[in-house]
Amino acid sequence: MFRLFALLCFGVTCDTVATRNFRMPVNNRPIIGILTQEVDETVMQPFGNSYIPATYVKYLESGGSRVVPIRLNQSEAEYEKIFKSINGMLYIGGAANLVTSDYAKAARVFFQLALKANKMGNYFPLWGTCMGFQLLTVMVAGENLLSNTTAENLALPLNLTEEAHSSHMFKDFPANLLKAISHEPLTGNFHHYGVTETAFRGDEKLSQFFSILSTNVAENGAVFVSTMEGKQYPFYGVQWHPEVNRFQWHPKKQFPHSSNAVRVSSLLAEFFVNEARKSSHHFASPEDEASALIYSYTPVYTANVTSYEQCYFF
Repeated sequence: MFRLFALLCFGVTCDTVATRNFRMPVNNRPIIGILTQEVDETVMQPFGNSYIPATYVKYLESGGSRVVPIRLNQSEAEYEKIFKSINGMLYIGGAANLVTSDYAKAARVFFQLALKANKMGNYFPLWGTCMGFQLLTVMVAGENLLSNTTAENLALPLNLTEEAHSSHMFKDFPANLLKAISHEPLTGNFHHYGVTETAFRGDEKLSQFFSILSTNVAENGAVFVSTMEGKQYPFYGVQWHPEVNRFQWHPKKQFPHSSNAVRVSSLLAEFFVNEARKSSHHFASPEDEASALIYSYTPVYTANVTSYEQCYFF
């Protein structure tokens, strides 16, 4: 059925690859959606109501994907149509209420659609970065388990768990890079809240749904979960920011730019895009696809008012 479906899809080739539990066609024209976030800073309000830092767009594009910005406050029917058109979803970092914000409400719609699709054998990956990571834990646990785990403007090595070495996320990392990420400060952290390892392992829903791939120590000594991946579903989360290693340059921010840091960013971008290649979702027509892509929008220079060089506003 999947092979026949791929033949009918716009822009999807018919090679096959093994996935976790079944075989899927390879989509060599993947498109990943990025959910926009409410503007919360006064200095950004003149530009629009919601935004996406350009670093996330460049990050996915560098891995071989195109990007569709997903606006807030659309109907569930509109979100379902978008879901059937894209091949993966990224929840960005930032600052928003993880329960009541428009960002959280839209994210829950896509989370439920992705959960239902994957249960039916319709492969669809999700990725959460920083606040997106936190949001994934809230949606899985059904409650907010965050506490003070401040690691603000810190580049850190990862304390990898045993599960990391058999994980999907790190499976293509060469041994020398896994060693480097464990000993060198290759991950940029810019957060005040997170989920402690104790809270994570103590929550039955979280511990059954996700594997902990790494932890880190916050400024107050709390041990927090910094990397996770779904045990049954292609859902991934990092409390740190892999996209900054190549695409953010603020001189006062601890953005790792070493050659190993760039390799980490590159491999993770390619990993998630390759996950999206396993999805056969597609737009109804080339015209619909073209009109949805982010190429129609122009990023705004924002380095003079934020730590982002550029942002897309909506």
